[in-house]
Amino acid sequence: MAETWLVVGLGNPGPRYEATRHNIGQMVIDELAARRGETLRAHKANARVAETWLRPGGAKLVLAKPNSFMNVSGGPVSALARFYAVPPERVVLIHDDLDIPFDSVKLKTGGGHGGHNGVRDVAKALDSPQFARVRVGIGRPAGRQDAADWVLDPFGATERKGLPNLISDAADAVEQLVDEGLLAAQQKHHAPRE
Repeated sequence: MAETWLVVGLGNPGPRYEATRHNIGQMVIDELAARRGETLRAHKANARVAETWLRPGGAKLVLAKPNSFMNVSGGPVSALARFYAVPPERVVLIHDDLDIPFDSVKLKTGGGHGGHNGVRDVAKALDSPQFARVRVGIGRPAGRQDAADWVLDPFGATERKGLPNLISDAADAVEQLVDEGLLAAQQKHHAPRE
């Protein structure tokens, strides 16, 4: 029987935050669902979920967007992990990362939270940091703008032009991570662009 993977896109709920940098993880979930013709539906774990497959005969994917705010994402993520009997090693968290330049995707498993409160809350709720992270680069603000304000701003005009490619790259990284493992996904997505 195929393994089940819980793939979670972090973000904040509601139209006010939909197009902000902090919600890039949820944009990637929308892309993964669209590729499979799936629609996310309400789940009792305070999330919207679509159950699907990586490909016919491949791993089962539970695509999820918590309904909670970013900094308290752990509750819905741990509830979904329990519901679907998915261990932390098969949880993939997709989130924004200030320390990665815009238009870049990096992957890792375990380690610290890098100051990201959503990642911190998920690690605490799962009682383990040993989940995969697909870190989608949003870069740091220029000048003196506060990082907390930056992540809650919509993408700028120049960024919006590259956003579809960034979302697609991150969705590709999730699929490759599940299909071929972390190292293969890192080798492809950490390499310089040609």
